[in-house]
Amino acid sequence: MTPEKTTITVHPAFAVGPVDPRVFGGFLEHLGRAVYGGVYEPSSARADEHGCRADVLDLLRDLKMTAMRWPGGNFASGYHWRDGIGPQSRRPVVREAAWRSAEPNEFGTHEFLDLAERMGWTPMVAVNLGTGAPEEAADWVEYCNAPSGTRWADERAANGRVDPWRVPLWCLGNEMDGTWQLGHVPAGQYAQRARQASMQMKLVDPTIETVVCGSSMVDAKTYGTWDREVLEIAGDQVDFMSLHRYVGNMAGDLEDYLTMGLALDRQIEELDAVCRAVQASTRRPKRVLLAFDEWNVWYRNFEMDGNWARAPHLLEETYDLADALVCAQFLLSFVRHADVVRIANLAQVANVLAPIVTRGDEVLTQSIYHPFRMMADRRDGISLRTSVTGPMVRSRTRGSVPLVDAAAILGDGRLQVFALNRSPDRAAPVQLSTPAHRLEPGQGELLTASSPEATNAWDHLDAVVPVPFEVSTETDTAAFELPPLSFLAVTFGMQ
Repeated sequence: MTPEKTTITVHPAFAVGPVDPRVFGGFLEHLGRAVYGGVYEPSSARADEHGCRADVLDLLRDLKMTAMRWPGGNFASGYHWRDGIGPQSRRPVVREAAWRSAEPNEFGTHEFLDLAERMGWTPMVAVNLGTGAPEEAADWVEYCNAPSGTRWADERAANGRVDPWRVPLWCLGNEMDGTWQLGHVPAGQYAQRARQASMQMKLVDPTIETVVCGSSMVDAKTYGTWDREVLEIAGDQVDFMSLHRYVGNMAGDLEDYLTMGLALDRQIEELDAVCRAVQASTRRPKRVLLAFDEWNVWYRNFEMDGNWARAPHLLEETYDLADALVCAQFLLSFVRHADVVRIANLAQVANVLAPIVTRGDEVLTQSIYHPFRMMADRRDGISLRTSVTGPMVRSRTRGSVPLVDAAAILGDGRLQVFALNRSPDRAAPVQLSTPAHRLEPGQGELLTASSPEATNAWDHLDAVVPVPFEVSTETDTAAFELPPLSFLAVTFGMQ
């Protein structure tokens, strides 16, 4: 019996909006071995002249990451930026309370911003609004962005950087809705603090954009209400609202886990609805957009106590094929919501919940590395609305769900199509239709593996890697078949 076909229809006239390159961003927190032993390890044989791991940076370059969020995360709510400037030998080693670790402050403002400059990253700096004050945040903007001639800009020059870095993105704290956060306060109190911080920071540099803390967990009692109250008070001073999501297969239900894309769509649409409602009720002309500035799979390793060690092994998750397919669904959802999601940051980039892992002077790419790279290579253009019709799969928590998840981006004479087969045991024949537009044969990559549990390991580095995939075309249609548990990224010429 021939399997039922899925039809994906796209048309250039039905555009969602430009895909913001900042959606393909990363997150580098002072947590575990993310910084020390991850991107920065002067003692390594792989270290460059700046003390950074050249092998790690080469792999990160291939991901083409854009907005890089730093220094946290929970770390940010206890971080005082002045500890990380000046000669390294004079910087204090401090007790870092969020992860109960020793922070040597060897990697500070200069080290991060110079690295971002070398890597072509857009720096996205999170200020301390937990134990810090708005004035401290504004001083940091002056240190980073102001021309010489005032106190903190002159100190930057004295520390070796005459020209400002012009950091464009600033996060107003981190997860301040969470009771676990240092300096947590109710929504109204945080909103006043964030409003004051953003106002003072923009007085120093009116060109910056700021991100206010929205809900960090969808199952929190304050989900939605926190966001509304914060926006009502601070919305006229900010540009983005953050949302976070970590997911996993805690129930051991693979079929349900592989429908996670629908939950992500819902979260984005719910919080965008809050932004729109507050804009309407306050009569403000400016719409606050979304920064999905922490996202990933996380459900196996919950070791979060560093026992006051330097660079302890914390949150070092091992990822399999199923996790890679869920990470692909995050990115597909961001592309489908290109009109509202303008920033997104994979948490994180090295060792901690990361696509890249180090062991001594060795390096390994995990399964989740590949869907990010496959889509980052094809991200430029306009997101198109996709109509997906065809067979469905059953989900325990989400009911009937399309077998195939998809998104499309129209670039300069190119159509990028992304399609994912959620089923562990059913192939998915697909017909792509582009009415009134001729397709040229497609060149792409297919990510799959021998089982959903397949992982890249030190003794088997390529268990989960993409392979070349060609797609034939006929006028305005293309046909291909997705194997079970697979993700395809393919580029078509389009006339």
